[in-house]
Amino acid sequence: MSPDLAAGVLALLVRREATIAVAESLTAGLIGAALTVPSGASAAFRGGVIVYATDLKARMLGVPKDLLDREGAVHPDVAAAMAAGVRRVTGSTYGLAVTGVAGPDEQDGKAVGTVHIAVSGPGDAIWHRDVLLPGSREEIRKSTVTEGLDLLRGVLEAYVGEHSG
Repeated sequence: MSPDLAAGVLALLVRREATIAVAESLTAGLIGAALTVPSGASAAFRGGVIVYATDLKARMLGVPKDLLDREGAVHPDVAAAMAAGVRRVTGSTYGLAVTGVAGPDEQDGKAVGTVHIAVSGPGDAIWHRDVLLPGSREEIRKSTVTEGLDLLRGVLEAYVGEHSG
């Protein structure tokens, strides 16, 4: 987890006058923690929701129960619904969500290291990143933070690039 990556993401958000909120499952707050290390984080970071239990994804973020019943918690559409849900609940410009399997055992038939990341943004746009990460439980969780922040940075850089003067 690079403090420079989190600081860069926050700078892009501030430049864009945008805010971010996070919905975390397997990382259990690590992304929110990373985003609040740089000074001035409160200018862009609204907060986050840790939804480790599958039923909380539905109750707190509005992830469709039938999707969870059909696919389980580790699925790209679940990550997208989590991102949209946290964005809605917090009133933030962007929502970043992660769900996956850190191990040591597979979950819902998904291999250890399977991670789904989504960013929800203006106009209900959704950006996805689906990865299979190697390593220990701790390494998978740390890599998920980096992957999530990197996806968000890419979204923000594309937007700023398209809309800068």
